[in-house]
Amino acid sequence: MYKKYNLLILIFSSIFTLNIYSSSIEEMILEDKDRFSDVALKIWDHAEMGYQEIKSSNLLATELEKEGFKITRNVAGIPTAFIAEYGSNGPVIGILGEFDALPGLAQSTSPFKEIINNGTGAGHACGHHLFGAASAWAAVSIKKWLETNGIDGRIRFYGTPAEEGGSGKVYMVREGLFNDVDIVLHWHPDDTNSANLRTSNSNKSAKFTFTGISAHAAGAPEKGRSALDGVESMNMMVNMLREHVPQESRIHYVITKGGLAPNVVPDLAEVYYYVRHPKMHMVEELFQRVVKTAEGAAIGTDTSMTYEVMHGNYSLLPNDVIQRIMYKNLTTFGGIKYSKEENEYAEVIYKTFLKPSLEIGSQENISEYKKSHSYGSTDVGDVSWVVPTAGIRTATWVPGTAAHSWQAVASGGTSIGIKGTELAAKTIAATAIEIFSDPSIVMAAKNELNQRVGDDFIYKALLGDRNPPLNYRTN
Repeated sequence: MYKKYNLLILIFSSIFTLNIYSSSIEEMILEDKDRFSDVALKIWDHAEMGYQEIKSSNLLATELEKEGFKITRNVAGIPTAFIAEYGSNGPVIGILGEFDALPGLAQSTSPFKEIINNGTGAGHACGHHLFGAASAWAAVSIKKWLETNGIDGRIRFYGTPAEEGGSGKVYMVREGLFNDVDIVLHWHPDDTNSANLRTSNSNKSAKFTFTGISAHAAGAPEKGRSALDGVESMNMMVNMLREHVPQESRIHYVITKGGLAPNVVPDLAEVYYYVRHPKMHMVEELFQRVVKTAEGAAIGTDTSMTYEVMHGNYSLLPNDVIQRIMYKNLTTFGGIKYSKEENEYAEVIYKTFLKPSLEIGSQENISEYKKSHSYGSTDVGDVSWVVPTAGIRTATWVPGTAAHSWQAVASGGTSIGIKGTELAAKTIAATAIEIFSDPSIVMAAKNELNQRVGDDFIYKALLGDRNPPLNYRTN
């Protein structure tokens, strides 16, 4: 009863605060709309993959530096990771900003699938160009509000690279870069608008490399030892393993190297695995079982095997205190309304979906506040276990669009994507301003986090002590 009473006080307090500041928030956001729309679309054009986002990272850092933010580059040993900070004293609110693209998904804004760069080019199929731009946009608006109102507080933008399988934020958390942060806010592109208590799967990945002996596959097969046989044997055992893992588990792989010619016994082969489960300890347990299949495959095929952990993420731990404030702000600003031209575009792209779960028009709504779970993973999870964290999702894609699809790339480069970006910037800015206006929110959020992780919790990265894989390519 006591907790519910405190929560009601926070909610009514935040409603009052938003009524005072909402008009000024929208005005400040609109002042920079053209500027950050342009930033988003430039990053969409750059479409740089994880740990290679030189242009995208520099663009965001430069825009924030123009606004008086202090920029610290090359943090956590990652050239494209940076921190931009404004203000002094008072609470520290961090805003996450991503900007990496995905391989093989280069696409124009056409509502029809187009092959670009022979299908080898990268594309923003998860909307991180919008993610980074909206977060920076919100940070600038919050900075202006702090200045105008003479409020003590620090706003800190985290330029976080390589979310797509690279775990950029994990290295930043491991480095202690969030140790003095009070609250963290984030968002993500989607085909709906929501601010749910959304959890996610924990995740650990590795590349397993098998080494054998090459030989003529027909003339002297007995002299060869096939590394590809090692990979295929491992895959077969993992596929048998699926029958004996917890139901919530996810294990998937791609063969990244398998030989070059059928008449040559491959002496090198590689397979890339992801292991997921909602609980971190279960991911570790499942991962070790996958390692055993690799060891067994090497013995059975008379090859040798090594593996390299590529990344590991904690599950997402949302904070109800802040999440409810974000939900209320998102609801206040409302959903996305299409123009006539946007609706015509949406209708064309909608016809390319196999089985759309949503209809055009649903982007005007805000999903109800509830608990939900994503079977995907994010390195925001690691942040959420050390700092009270809350996030939203806004409709930057045509309803029914799947993430990591060419359709997401296409609509994310249009005004539809920009409208969702603006909604995210408004909601993040409004939430940060409320927290700065009422420091008791920080204490309530921290108390909730401490209760959920427990007194004995000590953060330890799932990827261990490995260095950032700066030569990394997503698969």
